[in-house]
Amino acid sequence: MSTNIPENASIAGWEEDQIVDHSHSSTPDLSGHYVGMNMPSTPSTYYYSNHLYPTGNVLRDLSAIPPKKPAPSWRAALAVRDGGPAAMLRSVRTNIVQSIRAFRTEELMEAASELGQHFVYANASHAYTKSEVLDSIAKAYHFTKQQAKNYDPLLDALTTLIDKSGPQPGFVVVLEGLPSTLKFDKDARETLLDVFRDAVEYWAERRVPYRVFYSFAN
Repeated sequence: MSTNIPENASIAGWEEDQIVDHSHSSTPDLSGHYVGMNMPSTPSTYYYSNHLYPTGNVLRDLSAIPPKKPAPSWRAALAVRDGGPAAMLRSVRTNIVQSIRAFRTEELMEAASELGQHFVYANASHAYTKSEVLDSIAKAYHFTKQQAKNYDPLLDALTTLIDKSGPQPGFVVVLEGLPSTLKFDKDARETLLDVFRDAVEYWAERRVPYRVFYSFAN
């Protein structure tokens, strides 16, 4: 699947287009409200202290913070490493599923904060079955078990359920330690990633940044 997403040169400008006036709804400012979100030395499932879901179990819309524009020249790549996590994240396509590679979870969380986007972290490194993997994702998103009991309802929750709750500023998702076991083999793992690719495509059509980073269990 492919999305009609502009390459790196126009990514920052497109993300700035996502910034809208959310004054009509409850939209806490991410820049200074991460109470209780210190990253543990060994990350486990954690989330915003105010949760993604307020009363009524509807995803809360968080206002975006305008990102800085990157330098217009290819030489900007030389400064990315010195530009901090947000600059590194902007160097990645706005809608993509990719290996976490050189990124660190802490850096992605910091970048999401600076860009005013949702940060979702699911640790599946201790999961052995499909049910356990989906449960780790459900907890990260604050979905019910029913909403993530299988791939189809999970996709619906990742897309339609969240979309119905209102405008979204963007997402940075980390799926850590996806296993390959007898009860969750490589094919099942690839199917799960396909679900997230479908979600990425859905949000790309709505011009909402949705970056998914994953790693495999050793």
